[in-house]
Amino acid sequence: MSKVTVVGAGNVGATVANVLAHKDIVNEVVLLDIKGDFAKGKALDTWQQAPIDYYSTRVTGTEDYADTANSDIVVITAGIPRKPGMSRDDLISTNAGIVASVTKSILEHTENPIIIIVSNPLDVMTYASYKVSGLDSSRVFGMAGILDTARYRAFLATELNVSPKDIQAVLMGGHGDTMVPLPRYTTVAGIPVTEMIEDDVLDGIVQRTKKGGGELVKLMGTSAWYAPGAAAAQMVESIVRDEKRIFPCCVWLTGQYGINDMYLGVPVQLGKDGISKIIELQLDEEEMASLHNSAGHVKEVMEVFEGMNVV
Repeated sequence: MSKVTVVGAGNVGATVANVLAHKDIVNEVVLLDIKGDFAKGKALDTWQQAPIDYYSTRVTGTEDYADTANSDIVVITAGIPRKPGMSRDDLISTNAGIVASVTKSILEHTENPIIIIVSNPLDVMTYASYKVSGLDSSRVFGMAGILDTARYRAFLATELNVSPKDIQAVLMGGHGDTMVPLPRYTTVAGIPVTEMIEDDVLDGIVQRTKKGGGELVKLMGTSAWYAPGAAAAQMVESIVRDEKRIFPCCVWLTGQYGINDMYLGVPVQLGKDGISKIIELQLDEEEMASLHNSAGHVKEVMEVFEGMNVV
């Protein structure tokens, strides 16, 4: 018996709910939004899809946190996108307030959920939720690395003209331009990718991955939702089924990779109790330097957040 709540019925949140319903692995998905009728409409549309696509997961929409009671997993996508003329600090302040408020409201009705953050800026929003929740850090983490890795793998599949199913990769660091794709840990059906592609082409793909979100905004005028929603749903699946899959997730570090007291993307094992293990790769000097550079950028944003006293 599993119940998943998705907070935020925008494009990403609605996609999480829809993909989860199609996986047919939980009994109930609650889609919550401050615009209650909006959430109810998205949920009803997904429920009416069930007889066609053949799943049993009950999907309901609401604006009442009481309906989220006893959720096993909560996915938070709520927040506003950065608008023209809005400073980074404004975005941090607004979204941190939203994420903190959502976290508190969830905990009024559910004692010990696993919380997955999708709201941006991701690393800091995950920290905000962790800070107000009082939950163990193994139960509060963020979705970014799965999405970034998926983009990287998709670009490689296009370039090599192979199935993306055969590409495995690791990507670390913050969610943004300072992320750290690791070609040394990238394989195609077990074959190192470096044996199948020229260095300059691979570097171009790495650079494109770093700006993957911006590329989509430029094309559509808004941020992506299919891949981000599917990425969050994949994390939920690994938890619900206790698959213990290894994914790059935004997690609380306490000395791993020489990084302390901050949320950053690294490989973890994900199962029924959340993060059961943080995996420490043997990074070379250049890779470690890139990771610490990324951590430095995240730290700057965290310090801005801390100075706001939002939560």
